[in-house]
Amino acid sequence: MYGPLSVTDFVVYQGASGDLASIHHDTEVARAAGYDKPFAPGMYPAGLLASWATSWLGARNLRRYKVRFAQMVWPGDTLTCSGTIVRAEARDRDSLIELELEARAGDEIVLKGWATFVVPASDLS
Repeated sequence: MYGPLSVTDFVVYQGASGDLASIHHDTEVARAAGYDKPFAPGMYPAGLLASWATSWLGARNLRRYKVRFAQMVWPGDTLTCSGTIVRAEARDRDSLIELELEARAGDEIVLKGWATFVVPASDLS
């Protein structure tokens, strides 16, 4: 789980990513755009979901990662990440593992993801 998320978390991410759009940290700008408050940069929850998946199967083993944004992520949200193995293929020296991933804020799916890992046999023992 990640959170509860705060505007400070968004700002820290923005500083690291270079995405300094003020709609993600300035309440006045967010309200002028029609939102009640700032919201997370989309790649922030995508990065959290990737971190969750790579903590499971290893960042060095990740070969492909994609996401689909379903809902916005707001200050106060706690994200719960999960994944399901949809394909596992043992090969001579490694295994190909494909995952379907999701991040939820409460009962709402905020992000769907898909990842492919190639995991050396030595990592699986």
